[in-house]
Amino acid sequence: ALHFNNCNGLQLKGLTHLNSPRAHISIKNCKDVIVSDLKISAPDESPNTDGIDISDSTNVQILQSIIATGDDCVAINAGSSFINITGVVCGPGHGISIGSLGDGGAYDTVEQVHVKNCTLRDTQNGVRIKTFQGRSGYARKISFEKIVLSNARNPIIINQFYQDKGKFSKGIMKAEAIEISDVTYSDIRGTSANDQAIDLRCDNVVGCSNIVMRNIDITPGVDCPKTYTVCNNAHGTATETQPR
Repeated sequence: ALHFNNCNGLQLKGLTHLNSPRAHISIKNCKDVIVSDLKISAPDESPNTDGIDISDSTNVQILQSIIATGDDCVAINAGSSFINITGVVCGPGHGISIGSLGDGGAYDTVEQVHVKNCTLRDTQNGVRIKTFQGRSGYARKISFEKIVLSNARNPIIINQFYQDKGKFSKGIMKAEAIEISDVTYSDIRGTSANDQAIDLRCDNVVGCSNIVMRNIDITPGVDCPKTYTVCNNAHGTATETQPR
């Protein structure tokens, strides 16, 4: 519905977006952007209705906004750095996502992404990093801090085996992967609608490094008898983390 390209010093404030035919707002090749006090709404079953898509941009702030969509509330795509997302309420939707990276064989990079003081309600995912297999590049220096979850179906996800819908193939070993490193999850609390509350599904060859989890407390939500963690080739530390 609204696309910004090569806009430096952009400020976007106080808009209401309703039922975009696809993504509501996209920001590409921009720097020094402040987006605040937005209200974005689309039905939870509406396809590809991302709230805010960011790509090839640097120094972008998304502040104090309410986003309810049928896809990612905020998606941080390739070429993005120094992205700060603070005070966003998301739901319904697919959560706050980094990626997907490496689509079409590209060398993709994302770094210095910081998500803080956000709430995710009845979302398909919570905070997610997703990359295609057999690609190259990196996603690094990322933090998710002070996140509140309310019945999120997949609260914490790293998926280095991401595939387009309907083409998923599990765990194939390939020589290359987008390297995921220096990711911190801290002070994340709330409820999960899925028993698999933490899913760190890293590539079998490259894997993920320096994944830090501290002060995580995700408990079963509605119709979820228990929660557990799945971890594949993810390396780091976990302190005061539930489930383990």
